[in-house]
Amino acid sequence: MNTIQEGVAAAVKSLYDSDFPAEKVTISSTRKEFEGDYTVVVFPFSKAARKKPEAIGEDLGNYLKSHLAEVADFNVIKGFLNLVISDDYWKSFLQANSENTSYGKQPSNGKKVMVEYASPNTNKPLHLGHIRNILLGWSSAQLFEAAGYDVIKTQIVNDRGIAVCKSMLAWQKFSGGATPESKNTKSDHFVGEYYVLFNQKLSTEYEAWQASEAGKAVYAEKHKAAQSETAFFKAYKNDYFNEYSKLGKEAREMLLAWEANDPEVRALWEKMNTWVYEGFDATYEKLGVHFDKNYYESDTYILGKATVEKGLAKDVFYQKEDGSTWIDLTDAKLDHKIVLRADGTSVYLTQDLGTAQLRYQDFGVDSMIYVVGDEQNYHFKVLFESLKRLGEPYADALYHLSYGMVDLPTGKMKSREGTVVDADDLIAEVTAEAQKNVEERGELAELSEAQRADIIRKIALAALKFFIIKVQPKKRMVFNPKESVDMQGQTGPYVQNAYVRIQSILRKAAATQGDFSGYQSLESLEKDLLAKLYAYPELVKTAAENLDPSEVANYCYDLAKSFHKFYHDHSILRAESEAAKHFRLALSKMIAQVLESGMLLLGIEMPERM
Repeated sequence: MNTIQEGVAAAVKSLYDSDFPAEKVTISSTRKEFEGDYTVVVFPFSKAARKKPEAIGEDLGNYLKSHLAEVADFNVIKGFLNLVISDDYWKSFLQANSENTSYGKQPSNGKKVMVEYASPNTNKPLHLGHIRNILLGWSSAQLFEAAGYDVIKTQIVNDRGIAVCKSMLAWQKFSGGATPESKNTKSDHFVGEYYVLFNQKLSTEYEAWQASEAGKAVYAEKHKAAQSETAFFKAYKNDYFNEYSKLGKEAREMLLAWEANDPEVRALWEKMNTWVYEGFDATYEKLGVHFDKNYYESDTYILGKATVEKGLAKDVFYQKEDGSTWIDLTDAKLDHKIVLRADGTSVYLTQDLGTAQLRYQDFGVDSMIYVVGDEQNYHFKVLFESLKRLGEPYADALYHLSYGMVDLPTGKMKSREGTVVDADDLIAEVTAEAQKNVEERGELAELSEAQRADIIRKIALAALKFFIIKVQPKKRMVFNPKESVDMQGQTGPYVQNAYVRIQSILRKAAATQGDFSGYQSLESLEKDLLAKLYAYPELVKTAAENLDPSEVANYCYDLAKSFHKFYHDHSILRAESEAAKHFRLALSKMIAQVLESGMLLLGIEMPERM
């Protein structure tokens, strides 16, 4: 494509004596309804040529055909020049890359990027929303590695605060000393049950208070005109928790004791967090992800205070009369944001300022990617702008990979009410769907139980991961377990099936390498597949730049779909000639390699059988 752009620029100079930058020549793949491989837009040259677009297209086409060996023919449709690339070029491209297992990966660029993802709370297990976060983070990290970056994968574990104390208090009051082992429950699920139990107990307490004289008095004093008791108390629940609730008071006291390093509270906290981490690690292992460095909010929540002091000295921050510290971001179309409370305690912005600086000290990264849901869009605008004003050297290379929430066909999920779909349960459900499909097809019956289980695991994880990653991150989505394993849909198993089909062909072939130089006339589907393969390295680079793994997922689907059509329309092992057979074997092998490479960027393994 660079060659074509340079050729067009040379043509414009030669034909019209006009300088036009090669990188500004607009070129794209030719639409399927027209003949050609690449299309050049000729309208930008009208002023220099003083001709109609069709005439310019003819001029440029003739020039490129006579000056570029890669261009075999051309046609002009209005203001678009469609170029036909020579069969010899495509064959030489295939010959050079069919055995290249690193095809698509860029050499090291010497830059270091940190990707933060997952970032769970230790009061509950990982759920479906976390899965989208984790998969987007992992695949983005893989994309950056393929694009030549040194990548550090990290998470910040939210292991402190009132929500964690709710789980701790509920276990302390209501568990009777139960453990994950005594209840035969996965350890993070065990802790999460006490978070749900706390909120159930709180709701019961709240309902009783509403009916009490104290509750009625508060309603009489504070409700708005025409506001029903139901509407008032629904909106008042947080105030009740902070002002009147016995459970709320105990939870707040536990948090204060934790902050004061009370040994009993700290021991309980460490015990319950250990249970949660064991559960998290098991889920991460199922998903095939890991981290290079974990940060913990219990260590970082006091960070940033020194930064605030420095920012005050530089007039980046200012203090109000009550002693609280703020930053004025109104000139950046944001707002005045607090960075330190009047009592000297931190807010999330303070902590995130300090954590960013700590990470830079730890790794010296050139950029940082935060994978966080779109409800935090404003927070990250404030954080990034604040770091710029503090003069941090990495501040211009901070990115928020913002993503939409995940719903189920049944609707939204709510952690406090226990209606969240846990990650482990979802993995189990998709695995059950994959196993059902395998049993119905009956094609793995002769394999051992262990072999079948491994294949089913790969199919299930492909179904789960692909279904989530194929959606552009910013879009809200609905996850449907049954649709995710559909072998005929836009799914991970559909892509895997193309790979498995190729492996079967290669196993049957007497030899997968041979001379195909004598294969004279490529089929249109063959050229289409080669053009898709040719685009893969640039696609990886662009997907990394756009922080959009869905581009890779959809590329893999399109490549698999094109191969399935080619397999249906053309014989490979019984091709019309030995040259055609060896060409198609080499083409199939490279398709399989690119499918495997692309899917691995999404964290998806390919099975040898299905």
